[in-house]
Amino acid sequence: MSDDTPTPDQAPGALHPRETRKLVGQDAAEQAFLTAFASDRLHHAWLLTGPRGVGKATLAWRIARFLLATPPQQDDGLFGAPEAPTTLDIAPDHPVAARMLAGAEPGLAAITRSLNDQGRLRNEIVVDDIRKLGRFFGLSSADGGRRVVIVDAADEMNVSAANALLKMLEEPPARTTLLLVSHQPSRLLPTIRSRCRTLRLSPLSPEDMKSALAQTGAELPPQSDHLPALAAGSVGDAVRLINLGGMEIYAELIQILGTLPRLDRQRALALAEAAAQRGAAERYDLLLNLIDIALSRLALTGATGAPPQPEAAPNESEVLLRLSSSRPQALGWAEAASIITARARRGQAVNLDPVAVVLDTVFKIQETAGPSR
Repeated sequence: MSDDTPTPDQAPGALHPRETRKLVGQDAAEQAFLTAFASDRLHHAWLLTGPRGVGKATLAWRIARFLLATPPQQDDGLFGAPEAPTTLDIAPDHPVAARMLAGAEPGLAAITRSLNDQGRLRNEIVVDDIRKLGRFFGLSSADGGRRVVIVDAADEMNVSAANALLKMLEEPPARTTLLLVSHQPSRLLPTIRSRCRTLRLSPLSPEDMKSALAQTGAELPPQSDHLPALAAGSVGDAVRLINLGGMEIYAELIQILGTLPRLDRQRALALAEAAAQRGAAERYDLLLNLIDIALSRLALTGATGAPPQPEAAPNESEVLLRLSSSRPQALGWAEAASIITARARRGQAVNLDPVAVVLDTVFKIQETAGPSR
């Protein structure tokens, strides 16, 4: 991959987790790890779970940096045991921090999807990626120090890779900590989950989201107050929305929904054609995600009698209330959402014309709105 291409464990347009100095909004997870560290009962394997983009990989790299830079807790006899650390922060000029930033720390192995023989990124972590750890353990065991392994994302391991990792979890090498980043832990083998201690990370609050985005260097667009609602507490999703113009796409989608039941077909066609432009695969995928969000918010509005707050686009509340103001309507939107989403994703999977898929989706939404709504 070129230097400009994000690695599999890096959100497009964002800093790599190794470069992110501060983790925002996840104090509880950090303190849980520090408590375990101070108790001298540090588990050999940790499963970092939570929605995509809330800081799991950043936490994994912070833990790795902390473990490799912090000497073991030992009783100093006359003077007693040293005071337990209260933060995972490690000074940027610490040798371990400098080596990790340069990708040259011998005590750390980071496992992600690798390139195949054609130089293309694989869709999964394969067994050879895990078997490389055998050489890593052999080369780094002589120094007597800690070793840390980060697997990101563990959900992406195929069956052979998962079984190879399971053997390491069953017989962990001495002084080794494994950190498994997982967006969907249900996809992991139950035996892998049972051998890990879980750290759950939560979606960020709007205030924490702004702080985390400032750290990424992302330039906030106009109407950025709508961003937290669309990103659902995920910094990774927020960066993607900013880079791909997701705020503007969703605002236009709401305006089109506002014309229902008499759909403005010209605007719908323009939206579909924008998603089908050359090189717009990411925008096409984002549009389908935003349609899912709109349908979910329609169902929630009818179920609760009030539109979700904060708004995700100008005038969204008015549109949602007009289209879904009762529980029967909420049920209709919820049922339609499952059908519409599956239909659109199936069309995307078999490479149907994006314009046709988007228009078909919008027309199905129009049918759900119906003349009586």
